[in-house]
Amino acid sequence: MIKNISIDLLVPFENHPFKERSGIEQQELTESIKENGLLEPIIVRSFPAGKYEIISGHRRVEACKELGITSIPAIIEELTKDEAIVQMVDSNIHREHILPSEKAFAYKMKSEALKHQGKTYGQVVHKSRDSISDTESGRNVQRYIRLTYLIPELLKLVDEERIAFTPAVEISYLSEYEQQILLEQIEFTDATPSLSQAQRLRKFSKDGNFFVDTVFAVLNEEKPNQKEQVRISVDKLRNVLPKGLDKQKTEDFIIKACDHYRKYLIRQRERER
Repeated sequence: MIKNISIDLLVPFENHPFKERSGIEQQELTESIKENGLLEPIIVRSFPAGKYEIISGHRRVEACKELGITSIPAIIEELTKDEAIVQMVDSNIHREHILPSEKAFAYKMKSEALKHQGKTYGQVVHKSRDSISDTESGRNVQRYIRLTYLIPELLKLVDEERIAFTPAVEISYLSEYEQQILLEQIEFTDATPSLSQAQRLRKFSKDGNFFVDTVFAVLNEEKPNQKEQVRISVDKLRNVLPKGLDKQKTEDFIIKACDHYRKYLIRQRERER
């Protein structure tokens, strides 16, 4: 049923995995509610002491509080805790901008709720398109859940896109102590591991060879995408290159030409002295 509820009686969902937004998205939502009112009721369930737990609509509630609105329409559903978790995740997982950490903890909460309902995760993983996610494969759901094993500082680097998703999954298999060592070396070297480096770090951990010096050496390796490159369009070179050169001969010609010009500049400076 739909009922107008005092905003003071609403409590956030326990361990809600989706963070509040304070940027332009939230501003636009607040402006929309200010101009048009709350067009869609929030979803809640009954809670002790006459209160109501928010299942869907946390951002709308925050916007209403900011606007000074004292009561809002809500759909009240009678749900168990596990049923509420499943519905809370399903109601929020399709937001336009979701951080990897949000998706990770949301999938973990939903998978555990399904377990409590008598559906073990092993039974539903091959049906994850229906049971856990309607957009992610079962394997990808498992990989997202692995991110919950990262220490908060490393997970923050994943959210900030400093560590890519697949290397982060490999790193999640390191112990908490090893992850702390890795974090310190990331800060010291100002470098984050690629997928191949993360896989090697995981193997070092498995073999008992995970040491500070090892991590430092791995992170200090030059990655292919970090090598400095100078790109010059063919159009700019067409009039100065001999005709008929293949790619390798073109590269050799440019290097020799640059070296010749460098020597010419040195001779010019010596004459000026």
